Amino acid sequence: MLPGQFFDDIDDGSVHWTPGVTVTEAHILNYAGITGDFSPVHVDETFAQSTDFGGRIAHGLLGLSLTDGLKVQSSLFRVGVALSWSWTFKLPIRAGDTLRARLEIIGKRISKSRPNMGIFAIGVELLNQRDEIVQKGEHHLMVPRRPERLLEEN
Repeated sequence: MLPGQFFDDIDDGSVHWTPGVTVTEAHILNYAGITGDFSPVHVDETFAQSTDFGGRIAHGLLGLSLTDGLKVQSSLFRVGVALSWSWTFKLPIRAGDTLRARLEIIGKRISKSRPNMGIFAIGVELLNQRDEIVQKGEHHLMVPRRPERLLEEN
C-alpha cells in the first residue's frame, strides 16, 4: 500500500504541515555542484559578506526543491504529479535555518482529461525556525482518485 491519501480524502480548505529540514553547508554546496550555479553569494563567504545579505545564502531554487521534498515526506498525498509552481522568494535562507512548509488546499477539481485523477491548487508557505515566510507560492498537483469513487460514478 502506498502512503498518502487519495484526492477524494483531502478537504478543500484543509491545512497541513510538513516535517522540517535543517539546511546545511552540504545542501548548498551539493546544489551548486548539481546545477552549476556557483554564484559567489552562495559559495564565497568573503564576497557574500560584501553584499546586502552580509554572508552566504542558499540558492532560491534550493528552497523550492526542499519544499517539494518536504511535501513528499509529509505523506499527505498519494503519488502526485506536479503540474505547476508559481513561486516568490521573500527572505534569504542560510545554512543552519530549519525549514518547514505549510500546505493549504485552496481549490480542487476532477481532471477533465483524466477523470481518474484530481487536481489540487495548494497555497504553500516555506517558513524558517522564526516562523518567517522565506518563500511562498502556489502549486498545482494531480493525485489519483479513490478507485471505489470511480466505480460509484460509473
